[in-house]
Amino acid sequence: MTKHVTHTMTYDAPASEVYAMLTTPSFREEVARRTKVESVTATVSDEGSGHAVEIDQVQRSRGLPSFAAKFVGDTMQIVQRERWTGGSHGDIEVTIPGKPGEMSGTADLVEKDGVTTETVEMDIKVKVPLVGGKIEGLIADMLVRALETEEATGREHLSG
Repeated sequence: MTKHVTHTMTYDAPASEVYAMLTTPSFREEVARRTKVESVTATVSDEGSGHAVEIDQVQRSRGLPSFAAKFVGDTMQIVQRERWTGGSHGDIEVTIPGKPGEMSGTADLVEKDGVTTETVEMDIKVKVPLVGGKIEGLIADMLVRALETEEATGREHLSG
């Protein structure tokens, strides 16, 4: 089973500024800190006509129901890799090393009249019999909260 999530964020800034923000390690680390991670390292490198972004973070599994916590333990490492091309499209892969779950999808930036909309579409897959669908739902909720935090942090960043 797979859970699909679509989330849209809006920024009062040109796409080039939003792209620059999304490919800045300190911004990505600030977003992660605001989601209360234990640790985070973000790296960005040039790749063809775009950038590769990697965010490696460790989160506590607090707040997870017991059926989910037993699969991830007290903490979980989450590695997010993004491949941005042309300044407006990113392919995203999220893994939890050693755990039976993954996310993949895209992020697209569209600018109109100086306002940029970022649409993130992700498919969440957890390969655990019987409770995989429930865990996918929990991850989807966590993803939306993280994207809401990213949008709020981005709006602050762009207005300053």
